[in-house]
Amino acid sequence: MGGAFTDLSRCCVHTITTKPWSLEQAVDSYARAGIGGITVWRQALAGHSPTAAGERIRGAGLTVVSLCRGGFFPARDAAGRQAAIDENRRVIDEAAALGAPLVVLVCGAVPGLALSEARRQIADGIAAVLPHAAACRVKLAIEPLHPMYADDRSAINTMRQAADVCAELRSPWLGIAVDVYHVWWDPDLESEIARAGRQRWLAAFHVCDWRTPTTDLLEDRGLPGEGCIPVRTIRGWVEAAGFEGFNEVEVFSKTRWAQDQNKFLADIQRSYLEHV
Repeated sequence: MGGAFTDLSRCCVHTITTKPWSLEQAVDSYARAGIGGITVWRQALAGHSPTAAGERIRGAGLTVVSLCRGGFFPARDAAGRQAAIDENRRVIDEAAALGAPLVVLVCGAVPGLALSEARRQIADGIAAVLPHAAACRVKLAIEPLHPMYADDRSAINTMRQAADVCAELRSPWLGIAVDVYHVWWDPDLESEIARAGRQRWLAAFHVCDWRTPTTDLLEDRGLPGEGCIPVRTIRGWVEAAGFEGFNEVEVFSKTRWAQDQNKFLADIQRSYLEHV
């Protein structure tokens, strides 16, 4: 298990975590708090020049860790699949302009479409955009989502499934984003993290907690220490596997979004130091 952090230099906060703030408010507040990095969600980037936004972020002393999100490749027809490919190329262009080295992929699923077919379409979609990602020098990270989202958000639900896509496509521009909320339950998690580390597929690490009871399966995440996920243990596994990047705080919470965001940010700082 990794030891406690004494500063926030490897802490990254997703703009969705402090959703009520504008991008400018988030950048200024994170920088004042001593947080090292920011992952920008496309909603926060809307209406901004990605190039100018990236310059502002770096000017505040923050590292642009990634852009969220691409993906959603499966569709019922060829036109829908091509539209997804085209949209992901635009996401990659935005990331390059922003100066984000990584795009996180929520891979998608379609209700009624067999999971095996959805997974094949995901692999094909990623293969179609990888040359553009490589040309733009932007890495793609497959984020396995909890099985409760297998109906309409992602047919990639385990580290093993994500790793199998990486093994099939064999590109240095493709890796895996490990989000503890989605994979903490997996009995093979430690061994699959080690496998990903050996292949250099570990591209991102997202932290939060699973509240008990959970009142909303999308927007009731907790901060580390507020639930049942052994966050620091899992962090130890990813570091033992060679990961040296940011620990990204990604919390969807209607309760937290309704609070004063400055107080919430102080809680994020405390939670990170005590539980990540």
